[in-house]
Amino acid sequence: MGLTLGYKASAEQFGPRELLDFSVLAEQLGLDSVAVSDHFQPWRHKTGHAPNSIAWLGALGSATERVVLATSVLTPTFRLHPSIVAQAFGTLGALFPDRVVLGVGTGEAMNETPATNLEWPGAKERRLRLAESVELMRRLWTEERVSFEGDYYQTDRATIYDRPDTPVPIYIAAWAPLATKFAGSAGDGFICTSGKEPDLYRERVGNLEEGAASAGRDASAIERVIEIKVSYDSDVDYARDACRWWAALSLSAEEKSGVEDPVEMERLADAAADRAHSRFIVSNDAEDVVEQIATYVELGFTHLIFHGPGEDQERFLRQFCADVVPRLRDRW
Repeated sequence: MGLTLGYKASAEQFGPRELLDFSVLAEQLGLDSVAVSDHFQPWRHKTGHAPNSIAWLGALGSATERVVLATSVLTPTFRLHPSIVAQAFGTLGALFPDRVVLGVGTGEAMNETPATNLEWPGAKERRLRLAESVELMRRLWTEERVSFEGDYYQTDRATIYDRPDTPVPIYIAAWAPLATKFAGSAGDGFICTSGKEPDLYRERVGNLEEGAASAGRDASAIERVIEIKVSYDSDVDYARDACRWWAALSLSAEEKSGVEDPVEMERLADAAADRAHSRFIVSNDAEDVVEQIATYVELGFTHLIFHGPGEDQERFLRQFCADVVPRLRDRW
């Protein structure tokens, strides 16, 4: 089994120029992909950032030579109409053939509601919107003069004039069972995040395979991507403290449900700062990190995107790529 190893560009934590420099370094240090989140607003109001992911990926593609360029993830259903996303990723795919992946998800209120003032719908509508947007984008990449009459989106003789010969792969982020089945039925890849019990991942892989079977697809052809949150450093106290900025990740779904304001999210996160490390692999032992990562590989994930939480991303990247990455390459 070969692994694809990637870097999560933390667009909520760093401005676009810093983020670009870190990502170029990730390629230089041997990583295979760079995935960036698409947030309109960050987790933190005072120290956060939110560069436009599509504009930023164009800069990254020009500054690098080989890494896969991906969103993890973008929401093509509310503030971004799917036809405009199809146009943008058609352009990226034409500029950087075979290097672009569109990772999509159903979104979060914090990113979609403030930019549109739309009422945030329930999970079912968000899932149906995503399914419809995926269908429309694929049609726009493969057909001309697309007139689309969906429940949520319509086009009238629309054409994407600049697009790659091979459509951009669409990877679907999901966790709930129905959403994961949809990823199996419609996604070129499946994206989830680390930090949960192994049995839950086994259930979700089963959901993925069930969705693929329902659509007559080979589930083994769906790339399985996981964002692994890891704080590795020779100083374990530094590694643990580095997680505090990302305390929002330790909030339960109930605690952050419907939160639309970065000021309020920051308040909630600060109250949970002491448990921020709970979502990360925190260690100063490279073998220990590999063993913890191995759990996800054994569950069938082959594209691992590493999210280091610290302010000093160069420090993280250099240590992680020197100590952990070679061990992962050797083992798989």
